[in-house]
Amino acid sequence: MDKQMKTKRIVVKIGSSLLTNNGRGLDRTAIYEWARQIAELQNSGHEVLLVSSGAVAEGVVRMNLPERPKKLEALQACASIGQMGLIETWWQALIQKGVQSSQVLLTHDDLAHRSRYLNISQTIAQLMEWRVVPVINENDTISYDEIKFGDNDSLGAMAAAMIHADLYIILTDQDGVFTDNPRTNPDAKLIEQERAMADYLFDVAGDGGKWGSGGMLTKIRAARLAAMSQCQTVIASGKVDDVIIRLAHGERIGTLLTTDSSDKLIAKKQWLAAHIRMAGTLIIDDGAKTAITTNHKSLLPIGVLEVQGDFDAGSVVEIVDTAKTRIAVGQVGFSSADAKLITQKSSAQIHDILPHFDEKSVMVHRDEMAIL
Repeated sequence: MDKQMKTKRIVVKIGSSLLTNNGRGLDRTAIYEWARQIAELQNSGHEVLLVSSGAVAEGVVRMNLPERPKKLEALQACASIGQMGLIETWWQALIQKGVQSSQVLLTHDDLAHRSRYLNISQTIAQLMEWRVVPVINENDTISYDEIKFGDNDSLGAMAAAMIHADLYIILTDQDGVFTDNPRTNPDAKLIEQERAMADYLFDVAGDGGKWGSGGMLTKIRAARLAAMSQCQTVIASGKVDDVIIRLAHGERIGTLLTTDSSDKLIAKKQWLAAHIRMAGTLIIDDGAKTAITTNHKSLLPIGVLEVQGDFDAGSVVEIVDTAKTRIAVGQVGFSSADAKLITQKSSAQIHDILPHFDEKSVMVHRDEMAIL
């Protein structure tokens, strides 16, 4: 990493595998050590936002349960109980070093609505102006997707976009991204640096494939989201001494996933690209695929082969090709009911089928679409 790289604003995400003591409660010794590093950066002029998992594991210990529950309602109850201990531990660890912190609990729905997303951005900006470290976590008590899939990596990337971060640090129990699974292949090599948008990273981090870890795959996806806001990502081991400070100062540790100007999306499209849950799906033909990806055109009804899902106009949907590869996401101009009536219809036919629309209406306008 360039020693002179500007890293004034930093997002640090620490996962459950590091935060919990062998899966049983919070590792307070480790948390106090990371807090010391965060405070040192904060006190030296950096601005740090923290994304922290660990609420469920702490709840299991507080309730004296023999193992992590399997039922959703029990998981959510544990999250509710454990979040108290999680935020208390971070607050105590940071305040001892003279740094104030705050709790920010979010759901995907909070970020899926543009007005709420902007309001959250403004709140976090105020906290950082006051030199407070926001501690963000998914609101596991009411959020089904996070407990089931765990996307705090993506949440961290969205936070990086919100605050226009320079660096996103994802701390894990692995040394970085490898060419293969180092636990089974002694010849696997650490990928020290690569563009976040490099497609082959999906192969080496594959969900149950060569890498065998869906967790690493979500980190690659998160790095791509961060790249769209010109934020570089480092995936590194949280067990390395002074890892946060050293990365902030430009030292090479783990895997650096870089970005350049061609990756950048405007703020509205960053928000679209960061969506995890889609209201529906539009399957498009090859002509439409070329039109929106190469020619940067809007998506017209004539190029849509099939509409899946039940959604309102203005909902965020995914756009996929005939191989079901996601090409883009965007805000659709029609409800699913109306969209199904005009698939593969020319613009001139739209008004005849839907009198309240005219021939200028498009399925997804190019200004409301993010190409992935």
